[in-house]
Amino acid sequence: MSRPIRIGLTGGIASGKSLVADMFAALGVPVIDTDLIARELVRPDQPALREIRNHFGASVFHGDGTLDRGALRQQIFSSDAARDQLEAILHPRIQAETIRRTEAARGSYVVIVVPLLTESPLREHIDRVLVVDCDAATQLERLLARDAESEDQARRILAAQASREQRLEIADDVIHNDSTIQAVSAQVSAMHDRYLALANLPAGQR
Repeated sequence: MSRPIRIGLTGGIASGKSLVADMFAALGVPVIDTDLIARELVRPDQPALREIRNHFGASVFHGDGTLDRGALRQQIFSSDAARDQLEAILHPRIQAETIRRTEAARGSYVVIVVPLLTESPLREHIDRVLVVDCDAATQLERLLARDAESEDQARRILAAQASREQRLEIADDVIHNDSTIQAVSAQVSAMHDRYLALANLPAGQR
């Protein structure tokens, strides 16, 4: 395998994916974050943003024309049809840009952050799946502290995603994020060494 090993980093919302991704980046590993790509796609004057306005209306926009993420989130987690519509607008664009950046990546391995990897077509482009895991109570607590407006909304957001069991079922590797940042850092360091070692093996032995 002449290209870098492709590690799909996933986990439930508020599980700590960004923390883990930042730690890999600090080790010099190329990191491609589909959430960041999604944000780039909805910048002013982007075609995806115009499509969102056409389908969802002015109520999900601020007065300056930028996307009101809170208002949009409330819509899509209250309606399966609305969520499907947003995914139809964004997901093909996110996938195309992610693949483009992945193919351009250099190094022993590359980390591709995909929150919804269990149901994403991007799984076909992943060599190993790394799941950031924490228990449901911790996940709910973090989500409420971060960006959910109510416990009811937080539970709807969690229910709209793959379950913890579904994520762990596809995992090749797991990082546990139930305790301290230092504990997570130690796991990332160990996983980094593991992936470097795998990169040096013949493809059939990985």
